[in-house]
Amino acid sequence: MAELQMLLEEEIPAGRRALLDSFTNLERVAEYCESNYIQSVDKHRALEETKNYTTQSLASVAYLINTLANNVLQMLDIQASQLRRMESSINHISQVAGLFSCHYLCQTGQLTHFAYFLS
Repeated sequence: MAELQMLLEEEIPAGRRALLDSFTNLERVAEYCESNYIQSVDKHRALEETKNYTTQSLASVAYLINTLANNVLQMLDIQASQLRRMESSINHISQVAGLFSCHYLCQTGQLTHFAYFLS
């Protein structure tokens, strides 16, 4: 439960914030690269620098997306496990309730009516 809470309250929001920050940083990098290319005398060098920034930026964004996706998948796995446990508990409660109903019907002589509902 603590793991799910940490994912929901910390890890996933932090990953989302990191992606939003990355978006802002990418805009700044793009502006710098455009300005640098326009002002540069050596266009080839400016283009290579832009390629390097682009490669680093894309790798960074891919890492952030991968981390966030893994956290979301982990959250879903934990929630699915919790749902399976709840389903099992509900089935158990249903079986116990059925036994009590059967016991009550046997004691009151209404078992024939109970058998009718089972068919």
